[in-house]
Amino acid sequence: MPNRLLSKSKYLNGLQCPRYLWIACNEPERIPQPDAATQHIFDQGHLVGELAKKLFADGIDVPADSFMNNVALTRDLLQQRRPLFEAGMLFGRIYSRLDILNPVNSDEWDIIEVKSAASVKDINLHDVSFQKVCCEQNGLRVRKCFLCHINNQYVRNGEVNPQELFTIQDITGEVAITSEGIQDRIDSMLEVISSPVCPEADIGPHCSNPYDCPLADCWEGTPEQSVFTLYYGGGRAYELYRAGVIDIAGIPDGYVLSGKQDIQRACVISGQPHLDAAALRQFLYSLRYPLHFLDFETIGTAVPLFDGVRPYQNIPFQFSLHVQGAPEVQAKHYWYLADGPQDPRPGLLTRLHQAIGDKGSIVVYNQSFEQGVLRDLGLAFPSYRPWTEAVIGRLVDLIVPFRRFDYYHPLQRGSASLKSVLPAVTGRTYDGLVIADGTEASLRYLSITYGDVSDEERLRTREELLAYCGLDTEGMVQVVRALRTLVGGPSP
Repeated sequence: MPNRLLSKSKYLNGLQCPRYLWIACNEPERIPQPDAATQHIFDQGHLVGELAKKLFADGIDVPADSFMNNVALTRDLLQQRRPLFEAGMLFGRIYSRLDILNPVNSDEWDIIEVKSAASVKDINLHDVSFQKVCCEQNGLRVRKCFLCHINNQYVRNGEVNPQELFTIQDITGEVAITSEGIQDRIDSMLEVISSPVCPEADIGPHCSNPYDCPLADCWEGTPEQSVFTLYYGGGRAYELYRAGVIDIAGIPDGYVLSGKQDIQRACVISGQPHLDAAALRQFLYSLRYPLHFLDFETIGTAVPLFDGVRPYQNIPFQFSLHVQGAPEVQAKHYWYLADGPQDPRPGLLTRLHQAIGDKGSIVVYNQSFEQGVLRDLGLAFPSYRPWTEAVIGRLVDLIVPFRRFDYYHPLQRGSASLKSVLPAVTGRTYDGLVIADGTEASLRYLSITYGDVSDEERLRTREELLAYCGLDTEGMVQVVRALRTLVGGPSP
């Protein structure tokens, strides 16, 4: 095999899995292209990186169009003792580009890694430790290492202020600890990528830590009801797997499971759902008509789009509301979907206030999300605050009976999410929808609102957004109806 380079990104791949590292270096075509959500994270990182450069007014962008040109220009520009953006450091077979390399004192440099996250993560320390090795092997004296990350307490007021948007955190000590043994790890990874044979690697917690591995073929042959679908299985699932048990039905009698996991195992073996009719009746009795089934779709960007907004704050741009006056009455549908680049919240609040009556339960799925959105709306628009607090007080969380396993169906595969519960309880699915999850809804809204798209695509996407969000609340109506049927009649 040729003497392939070990870049910073490949080093991080190798920390996760040697098989992933080998394929990334030797057969990169086997790695799927980033999905829309991952690409959005990359795009956010690029935007944040550009803003961070404004913290160093006299910095120089090192062109990164050509690998060797980047390295050569970096070598020349180091003599100017000015901040360098995207400086390339090559030594032997290791290579890294640095977000910001900042000169200090007469002959030292600080490494500043920029991240769009709001805190320091372990993987960031490994990232910077590799950069530090590359710099030191090139003869640079590294004084300190920093992580420049988003300050999630920043509130936009006018133009984005990079000085307030970012927190620059000294991670020198943590990087020193993380760097212990790094040369051995580098040497081991260089052997891996130079091998003509891809190493074997078993599945394990590393498959999703620190990121979900894109190589899904490692999981081929895993049964539909595998131990990895155990409700909050965690380490217990891998313990069973290492003991040779991969199917839930094969878990030995007497093996210690939680109460909910025991129910899940029994349902898999019997093929029948579990039903606690008394608990379900109690939940249904708590509902007060007219029922309002509510769901929000939100955006949350690293750099706030509007005044008064924090980084990653959930900004609602759409709601769906089904209102049902009585158990056997057809629910009426209300909705709102913002149109245009302005702050969507004022229009949404006005419409929601008109649509929600002052009596009856407001049914949501996973209450903490809707509660947080409503609370932020009240804080941002004080005239609505008494109303939003009153609405919060009427929320009822439909996920509760499913998290308690008052009802559990094998089709749920350990999940209490609406997308798992709806088909298990009603037979209705999200199949056929172009937009089928909240993350995709957010990205598509951002695309048609702030991207360069045709009028035709914008109209089509709006219809797709309406269909997706509408099914979330219509689905809740159907779930409650199905539960009433299961326990033998309507609730009062």
